[in-house]
Amino acid sequence: MLQSEVQSYAKHRWLLTIAGLLFYVVDVLTDVLLALRYFQQKDYLWTALTLTFVLTGLLVTQIFSYSWYWDDINDPLQNPNGEPNISGMSRGAIAALHLLGVGIFTRYVHLLRRGFRVLWRSSASCTEDQRSVEHHRLFCLATDLSMLKLFEAFLESVPQLLLQIYIVREMPSGLPTFIYLLYKLSTIISLILSLALLLLLSPFTSVFLTFLWLLGALYTHLKGKKFCTSMEMELLYQGVIGVILIFTFFNVKGQNTRVEMVVYYVFHGVLNILAPVLMALLRPEMLTFSLLLAVSGIIFGGAVLGMVSILLYYLLMHPREGERRVGDEVDGEERETRRETRERNFLQM
Repeated sequence: MLQSEVQSYAKHRWLLTIAGLLFYVVDVLTDVLLALRYFQQKDYLWTALTLTFVLTGLLVTQIFSYSWYWDDINDPLQNPNGEPNISGMSRGAIAALHLLGVGIFTRYVHLLRRGFRVLWRSSASCTEDQRSVEHHRLFCLATDLSMLKLFEAFLESVPQLLLQIYIVREMPSGLPTFIYLLYKLSTIISLILSLALLLLLSPFTSVFLTFLWLLGALYTHLKGKKFCTSMEMELLYQGVIGVILIFTFFNVKGQNTRVEMVVYYVFHGVLNILAPVLMALLRPEMLTFSLLLAVSGIIFGGAVLGMVSILLYYLLMHPREGERRVGDEVDGEERETRRETRERNFLQM
């Protein structure tokens, strides 16, 4: 029997789930349309990469979703009567839906249906314990869905973003660009997972993230070159760069930033170690051991791969001019245009 102090699943969460479902459908449609556009333009490489990222995220999330449905069938809390069905579906139906790739969509529908029944149609005669059980089940469904969306973001959305940046900025092809993108992708994924674990530990992590944002914006203000003509737009620019600096290093100086980069990634390395350790010690009930182990492996593996990639890139592949690196020139000439500044900053992120 659950304690009465179990947090209630609020109605605004249910409404946000509807918004999440709409964004999910739009995301799927835009991915398909983008792949079709590349195919029509005979950009078969971009078509293949776009579909690869989409299918990779789809496959992994379907596997986890089906596995968690199977666990729910055997969970006395989710299935107290030991029925062979879960959420009104048999195991065969669940397997068929996941083979069709609509596992996440199915979870959205189940959460919305159950939430509507509990939040708007629940009987007034429902006891406090029964209410706590139903709300706890809603939180379990929402947590599973959030984790699956998190996996999809790392496996599909982040690689897609890097690919589109590559295509739009027309970055040079070859091994150096691949190593550079691998460094960015690996470090961003590991950090976002670490921050996600910290947010699961405590909502006060958002205060810490706000502090990091302010620190990044202040660093941009003190060290960065003026980018906009008006003060208002310059402050907005510094705020945006502060957000970027939470997740990845961004060169705002136009000079040698070796010390800043080392300090930045040492700090992120500490976060990547602390997050799984604190989760295991303080809130082991939040995640199963196998899931925590998998997430920790992605965090540590991504961090190591990212550091190896950045060392390879800057030691062996970074463009040079004589004995001096082109990207580390002092950024103080007024004739530099905004476009040149933007391109330099992107390549020196």
